[in-house]
Amino acid sequence: MKSTVLSLTICCFIVRIASAAESLSWTGEYADKKFMGGQAVFQLSLTQEGTQTVKVGFDAVYNNGRDCAPEAEGTGKITGKGTLKFTFQDNEHNAGTGTITRAGEDVIVSLKATRIANPKCVVFYRDNIRLKPSGKK
Repeated sequence: MKSTVLSLTICCFIVRIASAAESLSWTGEYADKKFMGGQAVFQLSLTQEGTQTVKVGFDAVYNNGRDCAPEAEGTGKITGKGTLKFTFQDNEHNAGTGTITRAGEDVIVSLKATRIANPKCVVFYRDNIRLKPSGKK
């Protein structure tokens, strides 16, 4: 009897932990201040709106200000445990799709351009960009 109650208690505890992890908000600010080997900065802003929709905004710029400095916005959907898929358009009229995956406190962003209006911006759109929390929430 005691072992059944203990087993049930442990099971409920595990379900609560899993449920809490699943319900973490996507809202936050992330950055890589040494993006592209220290040549650029990449910043990401996420705002969860409801249970499945997340507003995505990001920008990237070379440290010396040369070439393109895309500023993009889009909307995404939470597609699974710790994963978000979204579409975006930047200020240079490039557009694309992206995936964001949680990696502990960090996020990993993968971007793919689907419409290229300014090819100088595409250098910033790549796979597996690891971003750390920037302190703003």
